[in-house]
Amino acid sequence: MARPWKPVPALKATAAVHGAAALGTLAVPAAWPWALGAVAVNHAVLTLAGLLPRSTLLGPNLTRLPHAAAARREVALTVDDGPDPDVTPRVLDLLDAAGIQASFFCIGWRARTYPGLCREIVARGHRVENHSDSHSLVFSTFGPRRIEAEIAAAQATLADITGEAPRFFRAPAGLRNPFLDPVLVALDLRLAAWTRRGYDTREARPRVVLGRLVRNLGAGDILLLHDGHAARTPEGLPVVLAVLPPLLRMLDERGLKPVTLADALA
Repeated sequence: MARPWKPVPALKATAAVHGAAALGTLAVPAAWPWALGAVAVNHAVLTLAGLLPRSTLLGPNLTRLPHAAAARREVALTVDDGPDPDVTPRVLDLLDAAGIQASFFCIGWRARTYPGLCREIVARGHRVENHSDSHSLVFSTFGPRRIEAEIAAAQATLADITGEAPRFFRAPAGLRNPFLDPVLVALDLRLAAWTRRGYDTREARPRVVLGRLVRNLGAGDILLLHDGHAARTPEGLPVVLAVLPPLLRMLDERGLKPVTLADALA
């Protein structure tokens, strides 16, 4: 049974602002510009929060691992936008060689196209998590019914293919709106963002991507990479494949243990 949804303070404040604006306008019609301004400011704040992937204003958002995981020197590698038939198998080989598990946030339609890859991810000890069904770039503009349809479709697909229901959801590009949190609660999913990212979908220089990922890197961090939509080096190599070997060496040198999000929160 899904846990009951409890609106966060920002959404309670939104309801209060709307109610006060309506009542104030009824009581003092001439005050409507002030009421409209208050509502506009409120909506601007909510929109800005949705554009900040690591914000917790719209609801709980995992941006770092819990203190217990950090105390164990754990970090989480997360890999988005797959599965990709060219890149994902090579990512899995690199992780296997290092004896490391990761969380793969997969897109529903890609999983239906390459179901064997999703099953291979799980067979090799990793986790498949929910990254929406279509990965729409305008996901944050969707209403509650369409958000639920997007996430539920991917959830059903991934659970059917792998035999394991995803426990975490990551919004496309991390962008969302106030309708997301109650949908995630109803579907028993937890929103997961990241601590640091390398922008490896648009940065073709592996050293730049690596530098962003390891700058101030520490226990408890959640790292974001991409097997789908991966940028390519001038030689045509997906950037994630150039970044992973030195990244995994640095993690080992710093005594950091990569784990899945599910294991970190177990």
